[in-house]
Amino acid sequence: MFVIKKMIGGLLMPLPLFGLFACLMLLLAFKGRKSALFLSTLSLILLLALSTPFIANLIIQNNEPASLAFNTLKHPKIDKIVVLGCDINPNSALSSNNQLGNCALTRLVEGVKLAKHYPNAELIVSGGGYKNTTNSGLMYQTAISLGVNKSRIFQNPKAMGTGEEAKLLASKLVDFKVALVTSVLHMPRAKDLFNAQGIEVITAATDYHNFAALPWSKQFIPNAHALVVVTQYSHEVVGNIWISLRRWIDPEAL
Repeated sequence: MFVIKKMIGGLLMPLPLFGLFACLMLLLAFKGRKSALFLSTLSLILLLALSTPFIANLIIQNNEPASLAFNTLKHPKIDKIVVLGCDINPNSALSSNNQLGNCALTRLVEGVKLAKHYPNAELIVSGGGYKNTTNSGLMYQTAISLGVNKSRIFQNPKAMGTGEEAKLLASKLVDFKVALVTSVLHMPRAKDLFNAQGIEVITAATDYHNFAALPWSKQFIPNAHALVVVTQYSHEVVGNIWISLRRWIDPEAL
């Protein structure tokens, strides 16, 4: 079920969605359907537009509030710091930090920073993986290399999604002051899933973007990074729809 959900969700992201649609329309166009040629052209234009920093900024500018970032001045004590998993690139020839993707590494840096500010807090690194390598395992090794004592770190390696992360950690987090570390675009969905398990969390969002800061000469030139961020946003939209559907079918789900 998890694999099927990920495959369907992946196909609904901008690049495969518009790319495959354009290919299908071009195929129909070769069979003499002029409307298909128009739709394929429109699809490619939309894909290029979504890849520009200008459009990417319009999409995310109201979805990355600074209020979701952690403020140490407001929280004199934290018991648990939970860092959610993200992308990994398993390669046994590399060190653990070099196997963490940019998203995962950014989250871990925020978690380690908080762990050093709150020396009595437990650092929980979460997330499954593949090829016998997990998010939590790589984060664990990297956190140790960054100076966090291994006795303070707890791994949650079996979770293959945010909902599972919340469920598997619930008994360990209820009634504690918990800082939840994840990407800012992911934070609202993650917070909702943890709250549903009875866990009150303090948001510690990271992985912010600011395409508006780019010069105008770059605002309308498509680039891969802008498309990646739009894809991340699309992933959250699909994820929220999935949660709503699951809860409509079963109010106790997620």
